[in-house]
Amino acid sequence: MITASPAQPLSAVPSASGRYGAFGGVYVPETLVSALVQLEEEYRRARSDPAFSAELDALLATFVGRATPLYHAKRLSAYAAERSGRGQAANIWLKREDLAHTGAHKINNTMGQALLTRRMGKRRIIAETGAGQHGVATATAAAHFGLRCDVYMGAEDVRRQRLNVVRMKLMGANVIAVESGSRTLKDATNEAMRDWMASVEGTHYALGSVVGPHPFPMIVRDFQSVIGRETRRQSVEAFGRLPDAVVACVGGGSNAAGIFYPFVDDAGVRLVGVEAGGRSRKPGDHAAPLSFGTPGILHGSLSYVLQTDDGQTADVHSCSAGLDYPGVGPEHSYWKDAGRVTYTAATDDEALDSFTLLARTEGIIPALETAHAIAEAVRLAGQMPCDRHIVVNCSGRGDKDVDEASRLLGLREAGR
Repeated sequence: MITASPAQPLSAVPSASGRYGAFGGVYVPETLVSALVQLEEEYRRARSDPAFSAELDALLATFVGRATPLYHAKRLSAYAAERSGRGQAANIWLKREDLAHTGAHKINNTMGQALLTRRMGKRRIIAETGAGQHGVATATAAAHFGLRCDVYMGAEDVRRQRLNVVRMKLMGANVIAVESGSRTLKDATNEAMRDWMASVEGTHYALGSVVGPHPFPMIVRDFQSVIGRETRRQSVEAFGRLPDAVVACVGGGSNAAGIFYPFVDDAGVRLVGVEAGGRSRKPGDHAAPLSFGTPGILHGSLSYVLQTDDGQTADVHSCSAGLDYPGVGPEHSYWKDAGRVTYTAATDDEALDSFTLLARTEGIIPALETAHAIAEAVRLAGQMPCDRHIVVNCSGRGDKDVDEASRLLGLREAGR
């Protein structure tokens, strides 16, 4: 177990070598090392450049639509109270990232990385995507800045996220369907990494989550931390103090890192990450590396990974394309071992139920990823007094998932 001393708060990572405690680091072919060094140097210069910050802040305000609202989900809170058996529950609030341009939190990161691409003098940007939201956000940023854009997407995700494929193509992106392996996010990431190795001189790889080799987990976390910074301010304005708990879904972990990071040094704020529990706890039936995985190297860094006894990456499953990934960001692995964040899992059935529940109680159709966090928030609220407050990161809207959720709900009703 890792513990933080007063002189070394949990927020004081990564180290100079890109470590989050024992996790993180750089495990890549030699051909990529110079590109990673260049990226880190350019990012650190940009971070201390007032002109960069001003341009990004202006884009977030006028193009992305920030700040996103903090919304009191009163009817969902009442449902949690009724379900609790005690007649009371905590107040559930939604941080409405679904209202950001393109419909998810992903745009916070891609606008920042597109600015970095321009600063490095590169004209092409590539990305991996699962649910398609990062692909859409990358295509959007590329169109805005006039960059060539290629997006790798597993063929299975192309099938279940057809709407987002259309959106990417409308904005001029080339969507490359990946037929290898399980034809999902892991395989799309593999192909994007291969592309980058062959084209690094003129191409920037805009990783979509807090995974991969240093400095990607740090960069994505920092760009997404606008979510948590806004939440701190809005919570004080809405109910006079910081929330008692913050809940977010975790795949690679960018939306969770973005809302958690500004709170990690606040011991009074409980942080809960919700992984994809899939069909069961059996290997291959879920995508919950923090709950069931072991430390291993995946896509350039050391973190918790779902792997076989001989160290091969295991098959995973989730109804949600964005959570269908066998690894997780190294900072989440660090927070797990530090005991700072509690990680749990919601099943496919729980996510589908919450998908419908939020739509019917609040008129908000969430992404299936977000629905996992809603399931945990309702359960947690029912255990807490009515004067407490839970904030859920409503990381994305569910337009992209309506067809797949309808199909899965229909199969369930048919008993198949």
